[in-house]
Amino acid sequence: MLIVDDQRVVREGLSMLLGLIDGLDVVAVAADGDEAITQVEESDPDVVLMDLNMPRTDGIEATRRLAISHPHLPVIVLTTYTDDERVFAALRAGARGYLTKDAGAAEIEAAITAATAGKVHLDPDVQRRLLETLRSGAAFGIPDGDPVEPSGRSAPAQGASAAPGTAPDGLTRREVEVFQQIAEGRSNAEIAANLYVSEATVKTHINHIFAKTGVRDRAQLVAYAFRTGVAGPPS
Repeated sequence: MLIVDDQRVVREGLSMLLGLIDGLDVVAVAADGDEAITQVEESDPDVVLMDLNMPRTDGIEATRRLAISHPHLPVIVLTTYTDDERVFAALRAGARGYLTKDAGAAEIEAAITAATAGKVHLDPDVQRRLLETLRSGAAFGIPDGDPVEPSGRSAPAQGASAAPGTAPDGLTRREVEVFQQIAEGRSNAEIAANLYVSEATVKTHINHIFAKTGVRDRAQLVAYAFRTGVAGPPS
């Protein structure tokens, strides 16, 4: 693990705390985003614990760069900030987790386990706001199987007028439902049980979502929600 924080006492405290977790080794620390990128190249960590407010290159920009140069390296944000602007910016940048510095060792360990498994782990308050936004932004009025055009209007049937929708990139209502389940961190088996379909069907929907949206993995789907307007910051 790489710990990135501009405060030395935080870096040292986290190193001691996380060093007590079995199977977890802190291989390097960094004081800002530039050092983080250098340490990733030199130390090859399995996961990065990233602060946001740092000098030179901040955590959001460092996360964005790492998502490009090391797309399979999970970055978990650990910060004092919980405002929507920073949360959404971090997720858009590619963060696979977002925790506050009130988090204990058990929650940090859970976030690391989730992130390394390709899932997203969020602070409970952040997750609550995210889910509220996703639920309010999803196009539940779209008939299952009807694609929604990127323009924001559902594709009309012949002789029918277009109905309003919010899902871009041709996503169907069922794909939006699967999308929401993924954003909540559920596995394929859990999604299948919740939607009363087979896991094979879930995998097919996920493949369609990835193909239509151009995202790389499940973590990027959360950022996709805010980038495209399927969901956005509450007004």
